[in-house]
Amino acid sequence: MQVKVGQTLVSTVDSTSVVVIRAPQADVDLGCGGAPMVDKSEVPAELGAVAPDLSGGSLVGKRYADEAHGLELLCTKGGAGTLTVEGRPIEQMDAKALPATD
Repeated sequence: MQVKVGQTLVSTVDSTSVVVIRAPQADVDLGCGGAPMVDKSEVPAELGAVAPDLSGGSLVGKRYADEAHGLELLCTKGGAGTLTVEGRPIEQMDAKALPATD
C-alpha cells in the first residue's frame, strides 16, 4: 500500500489507529496484530482476531518507526495488536532528551 503523510490507518483486528508522520516513497506492507491495516474510510464491519504472536499491543501517543523504510507512525488509539511492517514488528521510538538548562 502507498501511504501518505497525514493519512489515518486503522487495524482490522482491534481498535488501533495511527497517523502517518513520515512516509516512504515505495509501497509498504503495514499490519497490526497479523492483519493488514486499512485507510480509516475502509473500516470493516467485523474485526478479525489478533494473532497470538503479534499481541504485544500498541500504545496511544507513542511514535513507531522503521528506519529501513523511512516510516514513522503516531498511535492515536491503542490496541492489543503489534504494529508491523513487511511482517516485522515496528520499534517504538524513544523520547528525545531535551537540552539541559542552567
